[in-house]
Amino acid sequence: MDDRVAELETRLAFQDETLRTLDDVIARQQRQIDTLQQQLGALASQLRELRSQPPGDSPADADERPPHY
Repeated sequence: MDDRVAELETRLAFQDETLRTLDDVIARQQRQIDTLQQQLGALASQLRELRSQPPGDSPADADERPPHY
């Protein structure tokens, strides 16, 4: 009987450690998801801005010389 209790206590200790590790992983992944969502929102905003600009109105076009030079 004492061996069974000791075995159960050992398993419980390992399960507690596993749960703490998994909790840490989930927390880290949630922070990564939050960061990626912010970056995606910023990229979507930039894309909307670029799509709303008329063609030939981009900053890169202002630096180009006309073809007759």
